[in-house]
Amino acid sequence: MDLGLKGRTALVLGAGGGLGSVIAATLAAEGANVALADMDAQALAVTAQTIRSHGGRAIQQVWDLSDVSSIDVRIRAIEDEFGAIDVLINNTGGPPPTPAAGQSAELWAKSFQAMVLSVIQISDRVLPSMRERRWGRIVTSTSSGVLSPIPNLGISNALRLTLVGWSKTLAREIAPDGVTANIVVPGRIATARIAFLDQAKAKREGRTVAEVSAESTGSIPMRRYGTPQEYANAVAFLASDAASYITGSVVRVDGGLIASI
Repeated sequence: MDLGLKGRTALVLGAGGGLGSVIAATLAAEGANVALADMDAQALAVTAQTIRSHGGRAIQQVWDLSDVSSIDVRIRAIEDEFGAIDVLINNTGGPPPTPAAGQSAELWAKSFQAMVLSVIQISDRVLPSMRERRWGRIVTSTSSGVLSPIPNLGISNALRLTLVGWSKTLAREIAPDGVTANIVVPGRIATARIAFLDQAKAKREGRTVAEVSAESTGSIPMRRYGTPQEYANAVAFLASDAASYITGSVVRVDGGLIASI
């Protein structure tokens, strides 16, 4: 299927990480010009080289998302290189594992700035051009914790759910202009983040990582973790022409993990 992304400009946040890197490469393989943003310069360089080695176009920006004051300058640099942004992939790192109770106001504020406010401000920056051109895609990656809160991820559960309410409200506002906004919910996808969470749980409970991973995959109907490529395929579809009538949705890519309807 031709996803209609050839020549489009996509900005992928968190493009140095497991999910973001594969999403960026998948969009580039569909012909999009991809701007890569991440705090990790080395990881960004690897993603960019992967894209270029397959004939794609990519530029990279080392970008601390908690610094919202730099958004306009960074977006203008992308526009100067590739033109107006057509596709925005909001993919941010998660906060440290913590209970919901007893966390400092400073940690809540820092996490909100990086995970929520940055996403909203970047989206607000690219939306006017999308609406004017009557085409745009905003896809926000969250966590299965927005549907079934995950123990010991109190900050993540709370803040990512904020993005669900924002995206749903936004979708209704921008739909008449041909712009869509959707949430994608990963289940347990085999990334460094999942490995870290399995290790943390094993340490916390005095068990081996193998035991924790086996228990985790045993709770998934497909009996395995998903791959980053499987997740990226769903994101790329939502960013495409083919998904023009899908907006305000929460799309699960979880192997059937989340039991609720």
